[in-house]
Amino acid sequence: MVVEDDPVTADAHALYVSRVPGFAVAAVAHSRAEAVRALERTPVDLILLDLYLPDGHGLELLRSLRTAGRTTDVFAVTSARDLTVIREGVSLGVVQHVLKPFTFPTLRERLRQYAQFRSTTATADGEAASQAEVDAALSGLRAVPHSPALPKGLSAATLESVTRALREAGEDGLSASTAARTLGVNRITARRYLEHLVQEGRVLRSPQYGQVGRPELYYRWRG
Repeated sequence: MVVEDDPVTADAHALYVSRVPGFAVAAVAHSRAEAVRALERTPVDLILLDLYLPDGHGLELLRSLRTAGRTTDVFAVTSARDLTVIREGVSLGVVQHVLKPFTFPTLRERLRQYAQFRSTTATADGEAASQAEVDAALSGLRAVPHSPALPKGLSAATLESVTRALREAGEDGLSASTAARTLGVNRITARRYLEHLVQEGRVLRSPQYGQVGRPELYYRWRG
């Protein structure tokens, strides 16, 4: 289940999840109250939980679930970088903390790790044969995912800025010229990042026709 207050971001996260083999989105909630109602109707294995919800903090929702005896696994998906919040999340059973904004490969890798963890711990008798088996199961879940290499000349920090700008632009999208002005880079550089996101399948590209001259390409986040 995806719990995220922003509808566009929620749709994007749900799309990401649906693109990973073995995972399906059972529900999407935009508030703590919606999440509680959804869980009453549909049990889930994993919650992608935003921490800043309009009707309460995400960790309060998680605390209430634990109090009710629900052991559902949780990924904290948030812009929160406060280590105190991260530590509290771990104490409540958060198995991954994914910082926004993130790319599809980032979430895909963490979901794959989680699936491997579930597979490893789903033994026939429910018991580990040794300490090594316990360590192997936990190390897979806690390992730092490999970050896919970017094409030469592209930086992760600038790619994150481009991603944020596209999400904020919504349905209007951005041209390479507009993106360049927003990010403070030249048009050719902006276009390289935009085209990279198109190739990754995360951005849609379409021509926009004006009154005169050739059409200008606009890029829209694939939500």
